[in-house]
Amino acid sequence: MSTPSRHPDIHGLRGWRRLALWPLGLLTRMWGRSLHIAVSPETLRNLRKIDEPVAFTLWHNRLFITAEVFRRYRQGRPIYGLVSPSKDGAWLEAFFSLVGIRAVRGSSHKLGREAVTALVEVMKAGNDIGITPDGPRGPIYEFKAGGLIVARRVQAPLLLLGCAFESSWQLGSWDRFHLPRPFSRVHVYCEEVPCAALGDREASATALQARLLTMSPDTKDPHVVV
Repeated sequence: MSTPSRHPDIHGLRGWRRLALWPLGLLTRMWGRSLHIAVSPETLRNLRKIDEPVAFTLWHNRLFITAEVFRRYRQGRPIYGLVSPSKDGAWLEAFFSLVGIRAVRGSSHKLGREAVTALVEVMKAGNDIGITPDGPRGPIYEFKAGGLIVARRVQAPLLLLGCAFESSWQLGSWDRFHLPRPFSRVHVYCEEVPCAALGDREASATALQARLLTMSPDTKDPHVVV
């Protein structure tokens, strides 16, 4: 499911185009289920925090594992992510729906205020959101302070989500996107950051950037797919 596309600049995907993505969605779900995910007791406790809406925050190149982490540890709670209103975004929204992620359509360049308002409404309704603070186009591993706006407005905590891949491919994209090899082990880390710690937006962004970098080390010798 996605938020209603009421704005004329929001493109949708219907019919055979949406159906054509179904095999990819099935492959992604099977791929995710093959992974051996290792978590500590603290991470498990944070992943299962469902007493209030939270803003999951992770680097853009770790998005592959999000749906599987939520399937295993979030008891079926929906998560919403911000997706561009463009035609490319329509394909991403359709794919997200196949792997269990719901979409709020908008971007920091167009419909920014509407997108923030929609995400705030999603959280006030009791749902979680996902934020990639270096997305959608980078620079890689740069935590943009704008990613804190929604959590601060709703007075919601962040759950920093990091992971280390024992074996993965990395794409030649701007974010060097990680694809864990099927049946490989992924170490997942999750830390809670209360909203009270986000008072100074710029200082908070700097501190959170450092923490996320520690939680998501890159593999030393990745196989790069150009």
